[in-house]
Amino acid sequence: MLGYRFTKYKAKKDNRTPFEKLLELFLELLVYTSGDVAEALDWMNQLDRQYKLTNGDYGMGDFIEDLKRNGYIKDSSDGSGGFSITAKSERSIRKQALEEIFGKLKKAGRGNHRTPYSGLGDETTADRRSFQFGDSLDQIAMTESLRNAQIQHGIGNFMLTENDLEVQENEYKTNVSTVLMIDISHSMILYGEDRITPAKKVAMALSELITTRYPKDTLDILVFGNDAWQIQIKDLPYLKVGPYHTNTVAGLELAIDILRRKKTNNKQIFMITDGKPTCLKIAGQYYKNSFGLDRKIVNRTLTLAGQCRRLKIPITTFMIAQDAYLQRFVREFTQVNNGRAFYAGLDGLGEFIFEDYERNRRKRMR
Repeated sequence: MLGYRFTKYKAKKDNRTPFEKLLELFLELLVYTSGDVAEALDWMNQLDRQYKLTNGDYGMGDFIEDLKRNGYIKDSSDGSGGFSITAKSERSIRKQALEEIFGKLKKAGRGNHRTPYSGLGDETTADRRSFQFGDSLDQIAMTESLRNAQIQHGIGNFMLTENDLEVQENEYKTNVSTVLMIDISHSMILYGEDRITPAKKVAMALSELITTRYPKDTLDILVFGNDAWQIQIKDLPYLKVGPYHTNTVAGLELAIDILRRKKTNNKQIFMITDGKPTCLKIAGQYYKNSFGLDRKIVNRTLTLAGQCRRLKIPITTFMIAQDAYLQRFVREFTQVNNGRAFYAGLDGLGEFIFEDYERNRRKRMR
């Protein structure tokens, strides 16, 4: 028996500057503090005292000055003497979330989603066919067409006829309109477990993915608690959980209304939630029930799932919960919608969202 062989551990060399190392931590903390610069810097000072993040040559004061100099923070406009983050910080947070969650992705040009269908499309393929009435002139493969004419008519009596023409097939591409629903009910931070931060990271990574790899797609983001309302991509770092119940119905109604106004053929909903629907608005009054699955609330939710199915809007549900009765509800919801469901831990959210986003693009354009 050879046993174990021990060698000296060699850490990977980190060539980043002190500012770049601290910036990565600072951007991460901004997600946890919902964009509160003072709180993020306070946490960094505590970490610095405990783990010696800085040294005598570069301290926290130098880091703050570099943040201002490089345009990551600015003086607050309310005259309080504090700082607020800039648009550059918001973009950097999204890019960092993209790298963390979708770090295995490879760049693919400007992106549009491929389909398995060929014809009059955006990108050329190796497939060719005979010319047909209605084909555009720019599709004609001139080299192959001239070769056909030479073979069929010879050099001495050269002519180019319609029967000689070959057309190069193009690959169809499609674009997609997506609505991302984020649950901001109180249960997202209940029992000391932070579920909203991973949800925000996924939303930021997804928004960065769509705007960079799929620029022709549309992404609308909404949050739902007692009610539902839209937010902008730039608002994601500042998102906070409120003292809300879970009005899934309001979220779905708003998502359907948004997608109805889109001109794209492909539409879908992503919903990140950790709990059952517990709230409904009837005749301007809130009807709430946090205990069990209230059939009045559940039935209305299932009705909307069926409506989305008839509108050809699949719903992909990411349930951050392992309760058996919640999973039964999600299965029923998914079956009615003919959509998809993932019972994911927080670490698996990003991978699942990316996997489904890529696969849910194959629809023939007519």
